[in-house]
Amino acid sequence: MKKIAVPQEGIEILYGPHDANLKHIESLMDVEIRTQGDELIVEGTRGSEQRVERLFEQLAQLRDSGYELASSDVKTAAELVVDDPHVDLRDYFSKEGPSAARQGQGTRRRVNPKSANQKKYLELIEQNDIVLGVGPAGTGKTYLAMAQAVSYLMAKKVSRIVLARPAVEAGEKLGFLPGDLQEKVNPYLRPLYDALYDMMDTDKASRLVERGTIEVAPLAFMRGRTLNDAFVILDEAQNTTSEQMKMFLTRLGFGSKAVVTGDITQIDLPNPKLSGLVEALKIVREIDGIGIIYFDDKDVVRHKLVQHIVKAYDAYSTPRAAKDQAS
Repeated sequence: MKKIAVPQEGIEILYGPHDANLKHIESLMDVEIRTQGDELIVEGTRGSEQRVERLFEQLAQLRDSGYELASSDVKTAAELVVDDPHVDLRDYFSKEGPSAARQGQGTRRRVNPKSANQKKYLELIEQNDIVLGVGPAGTGKTYLAMAQAVSYLMAKKVSRIVLARPAVEAGEKLGFLPGDLQEKVNPYLRPLYDALYDMMDTDKASRLVERGTIEVAPLAFMRGRTLNDAFVILDEAQNTTSEQMKMFLTRLGFGSKAVVTGDITQIDLPNPKLSGLVEALKIVREIDGIGIIYFDDKDVVRHKLVQHIVKAYDAYSTPRAAKDQAS
């Protein structure tokens, strides 16, 4: 049994609504936790008790350093400690953490990585001019890339942001959409706008879009261009053809970065085997200056059920893929 002192200030955030955070820690670390005044009584194996103690010690250090903990941060921190008992939470939550996507004036929030892969992703973006992030929905691929892009723009490391997506129908027949060209392609680009407006004040983002400082466009608009001094994001890249992917990767100009994101389990092309992203992962993997990272269900940061859904689909598709290969 171990007793852990807990400061009264902010205790409701540490414990979570209806002690939800404590229950989450119990299930993760296989311990029983009771509250007793300003102490937690933790019972479990010696190793699990020490992990809980280390978790709350580091959370206290973060608060003392001025970081404002949110209730969700406690759950994330617990998962990080379980994955790596020697983890330093300052790398994930500190204002000066090396992997934080630092935001400036006119932005809504600072974005911190919530898993080891997300931390590595942000580090790869810092270290490489081209990064390919591959994994299931909800793993933060596009969101973190957008945060880095906004961070780079606000810090004047680039002069513009270019956001692109292939305009591919995902099973639904959209037909002849009304309006001008921009209005016709906007349904395909809406997720990029959503991520952008979540990062920046709406008015500021709209002004930057109007000026062309931030450009949101279908991938086809990239043909024939050279993108200098820009942070370029290609989203839903699993739906590019081989020719489109080659075209995009060769648009990169001086002083630019490119991040390519996609989920190779959700290819909407008529022939999934011809996905430009799948091919690029094989072709460019040995090139210096290009970083590649694969996300999995552990990196899902949406509703907890999404993580279980991703795992269930993976388990279902694996034997089917093996059966298809055998036949």
